[in-house]
Amino acid sequence: MQSLNLTQLPPLSLYIHIPWCVKKCPYCDFNSHTFKNSQLPEMQYVDCLIADLEQSLPLIWGRQINTIFIGGGTPSLFSGEAINRLINELRMRLRISPYAEITMEANPGTVESRYIKEYRDAGINRLSVGIQSFNDVHLQKLGRIHSASEAEKAIENVAKYFDNFNLDIIYGLPEQSIEQAKSDIEKAISLHPTHISAYNLTIEPNTEFAKFVPKNLPSDDLCYQMQDEIVSTLSNAGYYRYEVSAYAKQNRQAQHNLNYWQFGDYLGIGAGAHSKLSFHDKIIRQARIKHPEQYMKNVSTNQHIQVNNVVEHNDLPFEFMMNALRLVDGFNLTLFNQATGLPISMVLSKITQLQQQDLVVIQGNHLKPTNQGMDYLNNMLEIFLN
Repeated sequence: MQSLNLTQLPPLSLYIHIPWCVKKCPYCDFNSHTFKNSQLPEMQYVDCLIADLEQSLPLIWGRQINTIFIGGGTPSLFSGEAINRLINELRMRLRISPYAEITMEANPGTVESRYIKEYRDAGINRLSVGIQSFNDVHLQKLGRIHSASEAEKAIENVAKYFDNFNLDIIYGLPEQSIEQAKSDIEKAISLHPTHISAYNLTIEPNTEFAKFVPKNLPSDDLCYQMQDEIVSTLSNAGYYRYEVSAYAKQNRQAQHNLNYWQFGDYLGIGAGAHSKLSFHDKIIRQARIKHPEQYMKNVSTNQHIQVNNVVEHNDLPFEFMMNALRLVDGFNLTLFNQATGLPISMVLSKITQLQQQDLVVIQGNHLKPTNQGMDYLNNMLEIFLN
């Protein structure tokens, strides 16, 4: 395979996966595992994360970490002490930007009020809270372990210590009406987050919902109407839609996710974590062992990486577009060459196809999806499949 020629490396982020949950949600296809013992091996797991990082350092020598994201699973199962130790160990080994966005996911059913302050003191400067709905009936159908009132109380506690936080909301729920979907968004807005993520419920393979599909799911047309109502409600409240499912107050976009969508690099550590790392002559993808116990057993002998592949040149256009076309404002065409090492001429004929179908527009050297393109993202991506 011919080498790439990347003249500069993209920005670098760090992703950390904490794989445990109190209960596996029936719609979730992330790498999460219910813990069977009363006590989580949190300090042992932090040891493994640091060992994982140290073995990966030669891949990122000298590069600055611009954002950190601790996801799961349910990271808020870990104590403030464990998170503090983890952040301190990272700072001793990495060149982390003094302006780095450091996000951690938290669930209302697990995050303790005393931990919220401890997370902030540890260096977390952004929380992402998995609410999903403020309707108790819908929460029950989603298998969530918190109530609407518990969610509201948790968010009020978060707001005492964090001036930057996200709320996750899901719409298109069983038997949900447009009015109920709008009510969830209005409730989220009233709690003054800086960022709201609104996802349409999808039935993913290998989930409980895939085995037992919920009854009375809204039709596609109804979900589109819900989305239109959500976009309008959020826009009127000052939340700008900058990605398919992401809405932010001014200058409050999720920097970590923006790096993904702009085809930046990320090192992923922890059970099931994925990495995408660029070098001057190639781009590689890695994946860690998913099961926590097996991951922790193997990391000490550097046998925890299950996938370690060089990305084929012909796959890079699809991988780039799969991310960049999610952005409402699109991207500068020069980013394609900078991020992939490939000439833009390689995809110009396919971009022309999208223009002819009114799915994208090009203004100067900038490509941007149309409103129709945002609604038919999968159709656009099919064109770039190898």
